[in-house]
Amino acid sequence: MKALDSRLLRRAAAVRRYLVVSSLIAVTSGLLVIVSAFAISELVVLAFQDRAGLGEMRGALIVLGLAVLGRALLAWGGQVAAHRASADVKSQLRREFLSHTIRLGPSWLARQQVGDLATLATHGTDAIDDYFAQYLPALITAFFLPAMVVVVVLSQDVLAGLIILGTLSLIPLFGALIARGTAQATRRQWRTLAVLGGHFLDVVQGLPTLLLFGRAKGQVEEIRRRADEHRRATMRTLRLTFLSSSALEFIATISVAVVAVSIGLRLLHGTIDLRTGLVVLILAPEAYAPLRQVAAQFHASAAGVAAAESIFAVVESSAPVEPSRSGATHVTDVTRTTLRIEGLRVQYDRARPALECSDLVVHPGEYVGVAGPSGCGKTTLLWVLLRFVAPTTGRVILDGPEGRLDLVDVDPDA
Repeated sequence: MKALDSRLLRRAAAVRRYLVVSSLIAVTSGLLVIVSAFAISELVVLAFQDRAGLGEMRGALIVLGLAVLGRALLAWGGQVAAHRASADVKSQLRREFLSHTIRLGPSWLARQQVGDLATLATHGTDAIDDYFAQYLPALITAFFLPAMVVVVVLSQDVLAGLIILGTLSLIPLFGALIARGTAQATRRQWRTLAVLGGHFLDVVQGLPTLLLFGRAKGQVEEIRRRADEHRRATMRTLRLTFLSSSALEFIATISVAVVAVSIGLRLLHGTIDLRTGLVVLILAPEAYAPLRQVAAQFHASAAGVAAAESIFAVVESSAPVEPSRSGATHVTDVTRTTLRIEGLRVQYDRARPALECSDLVVHPGEYVGVAGPSGCGKTTLLWVLLRFVAPTTGRVILDGPEGRLDLVDVDPDA
């Protein structure tokens, strides 16, 4: 699974703005973390080593208080920006998804599971919230904060900095291995949810027929079976989530412990001073925390990313009729337009054509009824006139105030 789908960047300007704001927040928050570490170590040294009074510690206390307040405000601002960006992206994706679904037309919809599409437009799009509100902020913070911490620790103590630098690479390695399995499990979970939603909607829509033939009770067991499949898929994903989080937590804890033991031994031998040792000890967990947070939030965001992939699969599918062009003609007055069908033929993927209509002329104000047995092409004729289906051969002419126009040259939205 990709960290950031490039299609989101191309389609949603809100994502680009949000990435800039989140990067600034991450850098500023990282600087405040470093300032807090130096302020805390200064307070500890003044209080326990120098036996300083409250007056001498006032400056460090003020700096620490401002740093804590700044981090709280930045966290609040980051959440506000995340939810606003998520709302904008969801709104844009929903509009594009629904408009393109309409553009694809009833012939495409007839081959789809309506329940799957409804799940995508509602629950699937809402799942993107976790991606923006939790995963992306953690990912951006993990990009900046560990590097800033390593640079500062190396400037204070080279050995501790090298230990942190060496052990940090283990977390992304294990995270990438775990992420592959998580992405597959989440996609399976999403597919079972879509199937469950689609089947339930089909049952509700066909309930009168099922009751008429006495088959309603049989569907209860089928829905129960599909719900149980979704439950098992969800539990497999959660089990993988807990196991992977525990593994990454173990690696991070051991790494911090190695740094702490190194600092402790050198403090006992007097090869490092207390102020430097405290700064390193306070900053060491901060180097691992963002990566652990990314691993934890990856699972929360996986459902949203899987839903976004399904949405893009629909949005990027080609419509049976080309969309509006900048030079397409608009019919301004259909009440004075004569409709002429000449040698129209529509052929789907089967032997016999779905529609064969040699000639038909409908004059303005004229009422025409189209009758025939099921499958003779009545619906296909209407789909051609509404530009939901492109004719295989023949053409439809609009003869009106704008002149004699071929339907393929007319804006479909008209």
